[in-house]
Amino acid sequence: MKTILYPNIDEWKSLSNRPTISDDLLAPKVLKILKDVKTNGDAAINFYNQKFDNFNDVNFEVTAEEVELAAQFIPQKLKDAIELAYENIYAFHHIQKKKEVRISPKPGVTCWQKATAIEKVGLYIPGGSAPLFSTILMLGIPAKIAGCKEIILCTPANEFGKINPTILYAARRVGITKIYKIGGAQAIAAMAYGTLQVDKVSKIFGPGNQYVTKAKEQVQMDGTAIDMPAGPSELLIIADETCNPKFVAADLLSQAEHGADSQVILLSPLQTIVERCLKEINLQISELPRQNTAKLALSNSKAIVLENLKDCFKFSNNYAPEHLIIACKNAEMLAETVITAGSVFIGNYSCESAGDYASGTNHTLPTNGYAASYSGVSVDSFVKQITFQKISPAGLQTIGPAIETMAEAEGLTGHKNAVTIRLNTLDI
Repeated sequence: MKTILYPNIDEWKSLSNRPTISDDLLAPKVLKILKDVKTNGDAAINFYNQKFDNFNDVNFEVTAEEVELAAQFIPQKLKDAIELAYENIYAFHHIQKKKEVRISPKPGVTCWQKATAIEKVGLYIPGGSAPLFSTILMLGIPAKIAGCKEIILCTPANEFGKINPTILYAARRVGITKIYKIGGAQAIAAMAYGTLQVDKVSKIFGPGNQYVTKAKEQVQMDGTAIDMPAGPSELLIIADETCNPKFVAADLLSQAEHGADSQVILLSPLQTIVERCLKEINLQISELPRQNTAKLALSNSKAIVLENLKDCFKFSNNYAPEHLIIACKNAEMLAETVITAGSVFIGNYSCESAGDYASGTNHTLPTNGYAASYSGVSVDSFVKQITFQKISPAGLQTIGPAIETMAEAEGLTGHKNAVTIRLNTLDI
């Protein structure tokens, strides 16, 4: 983890760069997969399942028997933990449902908005060495609360055609029954374009590596909505003299172990704090089973000493982190200065892992600077808002002349006539 001391403000932009695969290399590979699946459907999926996951089976759908069997392999302690997380996530997201509100800006004019669920949504759940079953809770629960009629889940299988049982157990707890053994960009293609086995969906959710992210970006251009541009995980911590360096190091490593292309940033106005935190990282990393992954991520990461806390928060707002931990005195007051972040963790005991699993907030968040313009997943992500209006004759007489004037000013006579004809009828 490289240490940078007091960089000039004109260096901040380059210091905020994330590790990326060259788009010249990435895009052609992803586009080839998407085109192949769109053209050849299930046959192409089977080909890529073999190529990338060594899994060869023409039937991708998980059977009900496989789901039921998975529950037998889950320890009761883990079932209880999932249940606690489920309850907290449900409680936090259930309050996000909006009630229909009608207003009458003028007598005889009534307007309202109604939220209707997206009928078919697709969830992508990474598997492999870190099967993210928690993401099923984060995506499936708000989808169910929103009222989505069909939820499709894609996740990679191993060479024996098996999916991690915890993923299947979490899917069952949420109530997802359509599960497919498909990973990577081919999973995104299957849900975006549809095949004989996999139904086409209207919107795709879920994190993934840069191939998955690029695939999501591409299918969005083809007409399938996505949750957000979400790529490799990232964390930024602002720490002052009141931080606990052991906590800071543990949090940085918790994100670094996600993947080699993850990035963590430590900001502090005190060089001594940075040095103590880095020393703790060196002590703790040797205890991690995924230490090789964490070390690769740390090579993409930085510890930056700035002049003061104000500069730390200014840097953070420019960086727009997916996760932000404020390990400072008066952390809650300082949090008021945050204007760009996916999710904020306030104080020394608000570890980022809490948001990843069980505090209740959603962990599907914008990365790569997109927190400047995107929000994390919520119930709103699974609905579309339809507006309604009802205008009485008296209401049209009230607002009609203004409509005529505005339409005429834009040169849209047809728009004006739609009002004029009605008003003339009322005059008669």
